[in-house]
Amino acid sequence: MSKDMSYESVMSRKNQIMKDAVRIDYSSFEGKGIAFDYEKMMKEAGYSLEQMIEIQKETGIGNTPLLELKNITKLARKYAPKGKGARIFIKDEASNPSGSFKARRAAISVYHAKKYGYKGVIAATSGNYGAAVASQACMRGLNCIIVQECYDSKGKGQPEIIEKARKCEAYGAEVVQLTVGPELFYTFLKLLEKTGYFNASLYTPFGIAGVETLGYEIAQQMRQKEGRDPDVVVATNAGGGNLTGTARGLIKASASDVQVVGASVNLKGLHMASDEQFNKKSFTTGHTGFGIPFATWPDRSDVPRSAGRPLRYMDRYVTVNQGEVFYMTEALAQIEGLERGPAGNTSLTAAFSLAQELDQDKIIVVQETEYTGAGKHIQPQLTFAKENGVEIKVGNPEEEIVGKNIILPKTPDLIKARELDLIKLKKSYIKNCIKNTEVETISKEDLEFLIEDTNTTEDFVKNVINEIDNNLLS
Repeated sequence: MSKDMSYESVMSRKNQIMKDAVRIDYSSFEGKGIAFDYEKMMKEAGYSLEQMIEIQKETGIGNTPLLELKNITKLARKYAPKGKGARIFIKDEASNPSGSFKARRAAISVYHAKKYGYKGVIAATSGNYGAAVASQACMRGLNCIIVQECYDSKGKGQPEIIEKARKCEAYGAEVVQLTVGPELFYTFLKLLEKTGYFNASLYTPFGIAGVETLGYEIAQQMRQKEGRDPDVVVATNAGGGNLTGTARGLIKASASDVQVVGASVNLKGLHMASDEQFNKKSFTTGHTGFGIPFATWPDRSDVPRSAGRPLRYMDRYVTVNQGEVFYMTEALAQIEGLERGPAGNTSLTAAFSLAQELDQDKIIVVQETEYTGAGKHIQPQLTFAKENGVEIKVGNPEEEIVGKNIILPKTPDLIKARELDLIKLKKSYIKNCIKNTEVETISKEDLEFLIEDTNTTEDFVKNVINEIDNNLLS
């Protein structure tokens, strides 16, 4: 008898489908309320840092260059107060086989799938991760399906996403392209159940642990170059895995005093699941449409518990505007000779501003770059924006209105990293935990978990809980 494949039926089976597809029993980490054993879950990846380095080395991943951006540093110092202007370095992750740091995430997942006899892997992603999974699957001899949210209801696709589909197909993957909406997760689940393939999710312990090698390398390479750790590492933040993995790698390298800054493109006001607004944005990842929702509720991901927990590790969170990132992308190409994709330059744009706050003997590291290509390049993206009614002009980025215009800075001193209120985000996270788990009492275990997951204090968490309901604390 064939299974009921209706939306309601498939969604009701999602936990079992996921369990079969990732070989992780998430229930074994769960407490009775909000809490779960995060570190136990991370150990479920089953690989030490040294083993992951070797696994990635087998397919040419890692040991990417750490480059000093002397000309961009010089430009930042031109506009900085006297004595300010930290040295800016960049970790060139475009040197990985698929052209981004996502190769590190994909490597561990695909290796694990091969090890346990899966015939193929599936990932739901419109970003660089699809190409990374496809590349690694090709190298490991596995089949690969990538599910993309690509088009609006009129069949108009974003050039950056279409470019990534071409790259996936070049590696032999099958690409399933969908319109924006709730059918993405439904289709993903159906494919997992039908094929029996491994779920190469971005948010499993495998996906996050693979990024630890990046943070570890940053510390090791900086010590070799300069004899010390960097002062600041800026990581582009979307779903939280990039920042989480990098920070964990820094900690494993005993570089726990490094300030970790998250950076996202400001897309405030655009709804990511809106058909009308889908093509009004020029960035498909690394923006606040993912960064803020995933920070305040990480478990909205495609696995029961996300291994990306950015609030555990983030010391600051800043935003930059679309026009500013396009400007810095051009600057990187024209004064440093590095042509890289715009989304990966989100953290560079933030670092350019943040460097001007720091003394000249300080070091700030831009944590990643990404490849560029036909649809990812600035020109097709700006052309696409114009076609969708977005005005392109030169002026003051402070006047940029998301979905209405993109303002390229008239001068570099107009580029500003804008602070987000981490305290507010942490409060929102605690409120979401209470709301989504529907707990009636906060246990000691829950309290300890919330302190760790927000990197705050017992008093802070208790005060937030009491603001919600002073009867929740037992």
